[in-house]
Amino acid sequence: MGVVDACAETGTAVADSVERGRAGEAEAPRARNKRRRTGSWRRALLAAFVIGAVVVPLSAAARPEIPAPAPAALAPLTEATLAETYAANGANAAEASRMAAVDGDERRAAADRAMADPDRQLLAYDGRGPGLAAEVLGDLAHADRIAVLVPGSDTSLDTYDRFRATALNLRRQLTHDAPNSRTAVVSWLGYDTPRTVSATVLTADRADQAAPRLREFIRQLRGITGRSARIALLCHSYGTVVCGRAAAGLDVSDLVLVGSPGTGADSAAGLRTSARVWAARGADDWVGDVPHVSADLFGTTVGFGTDPVSPEFGARVFAAGAGGHSDYFSPGSASLANLARIVLGETTEVTHA
Repeated sequence: MGVVDACAETGTAVADSVERGRAGEAEAPRARNKRRRTGSWRRALLAAFVIGAVVVPLSAAARPEIPAPAPAALAPLTEATLAETYAANGANAAEASRMAAVDGDERRAAADRAMADPDRQLLAYDGRGPGLAAEVLGDLAHADRIAVLVPGSDTSLDTYDRFRATALNLRRQLTHDAPNSRTAVVSWLGYDTPRTVSATVLTADRADQAAPRLREFIRQLRGITGRSARIALLCHSYGTVVCGRAAAGLDVSDLVLVGSPGTGADSAAGLRTSARVWAARGADDWVGDVPHVSADLFGTTVGFGTDPVSPEFGARVFAAGAGGHSDYFSPGSASLANLARIVLGETTEVTHA
């Protein structure tokens, strides 16, 4: 059997597993008819996804390296060095913008220029390649409740604004719900995220590379805030794989998984964390149609195992409403309201699915 045929068979098997998993559900006649109509296109779509992700050559032409300075040399992060850190990273972003403009990359120049705004608070910045950044919203040094957001696939400096928008939405919700509380939100683009349709998004390789960086970042936050602040780690999509890989021994109070394809662990206990583990999925999130399995394919482990919203996983499942894969931080949504409650420690107010 050729590689393409093998992938097609695997994709069909993946799709069939979705159908079998639902076959036992009690359905009304209208729902059964709809299932028959949609079954064939769902199998075709998932088979095409597997073929595209595994067969598309990784040697395809890569985007030329974007010129940018090396990251700024910084003193260890403490409350006393925060202002200096923000200024140095802002200056680095301004220089990256200048270099990108000289190179003719106006899109990246604009992205870097926005990051260099004096009102932005950058804990880290690297304009090279896809880019890395960590940005603070709020007074980090005096916060007693901190949310760290970890993004999923297709997040880079070129698409950073949409990731930042989720952090801004959460920050506004926290301020609305608890105007007198001391909170901060950190958007952590601290790893090279995979593309949504790629071989890398089906494996934990990028997550394995990212996990030690995330652990070190949380350690650095503790150098600023001390031990008293409570940190909630909010992870989306492939970012949940990163958080799953980093979870063991991580000094956070809550680990939140939204839109998760799985974490690589069979259960919440398997994450080996003392944090409360939460999970949610919107009713219209396409991740619900992706089988939560793990299998060896051509010598590589593909998939991330148990569904975090399933009873078998054992997370605290909360309501996310009718939203899709990109809607967890949308203003007015049930998921955003619950995420804010978790960050604020108002766990008894969290609504359950």
